[in-house]
Amino acid sequence: MEKTVRLTSSKLIIYIFFLSLILLLTILTALSIGSVTISFVDIIKSFFGSDTESLSSDIIFKIRLPRIILALAVGGGLSVAGAVFQAILMNPLAEPYILGISSGGTFGAVLAMVLGLSFLGVQAFAFIGALIVIGIVFLIGKRFGELEPNVMLLSGVMVGAFFSAIILLMINFLNESLRTAIFWLMGNLSLASGENVYYILGISILISFVLSINSQKYNILSLGDEQAAHLGLDTKVIKTVTYVSASILVGAIVSVSGIIGFVGLIIPHLCRLIFGIDNRIIIPASFFIGSSYLILTDTLARYIISPVEIPVGAVTAIIGAPIFIYLLRKRFNLIN
Repeated sequence: MEKTVRLTSSKLIIYIFFLSLILLLTILTALSIGSVTISFVDIIKSFFGSDTESLSSDIIFKIRLPRIILALAVGGGLSVAGAVFQAILMNPLAEPYILGISSGGTFGAVLAMVLGLSFLGVQAFAFIGALIVIGIVFLIGKRFGELEPNVMLLSGVMVGAFFSAIILLMINFLNESLRTAIFWLMGNLSLASGENVYYILGISILISFVLSINSQKYNILSLGDEQAAHLGLDTKVIKTVTYVSASILVGAIVSVSGIIGFVGLIIPHLCRLIFGIDNRIIIPASFFIGSSYLILTDTLARYIISPVEIPVGAVTAIIGAPIFIYLLRKRFNLIN
């Protein structure tokens, strides 16, 4: 059961501090684990300049760290997107994968690859694809001018499946060298490299910060649109800003990671169980815990049957699908 706890500024700072420590420990653990085990002492030496030309340093900076940074950006961004969709739609089952937004963004990214566009072109098409899907889902989900949350979820699943089928067809038009995209579509972080990683990290942190600033407005929206309007909140503006911002975030993420499902579903639920229902802590906590979660699951994916690598999207689906079914049954039982 979700709890209600009064959140003060000092409590918020303490929570963020401890979540940052957990994320740091997670990063150190992921840097250490792999086909070659690296001790914490060697990791510290590599970072502080006394062992910069060793094999350990090459493994850390050229292989593991870029991938960990990408997992941080992707896990945190998807979790924040899930948290704000759940807050805006007042539906605990809403998240980018279930709403079909991840599939739409991936469709745009693959289309850009087929057309031979640059990295920025892939990003732009991914964003447009995400916006198109959210527009379609919202149109289908409207009834008498109001959004029907359960219809939206079903619409998202159907639209997502439709775009996933188109993606599989488009892969046939890719060069042989790009057909490895089928592995990437299952959700994979092995494409982490160079400036692209830091670009995605910047987008993820920036948009997550913007959405966190609006967290108190999401608390007001939970009272209902009419009550929120009476309290002076322009509900249409805040919802539009949120939908567009979250779509940019998801589009940017799926253009480099493919479809990684259920992260945006599980993490906000976990945060509400731990911290209560106040979005002022739920949204930032979702970023930190989501980052830690995806770093750990990706480490598991690349290590569990090493040297063979499991797509991280498969791991998150194995964990997330049963939880989604449980939450869905719980929601329908409450309605009945």
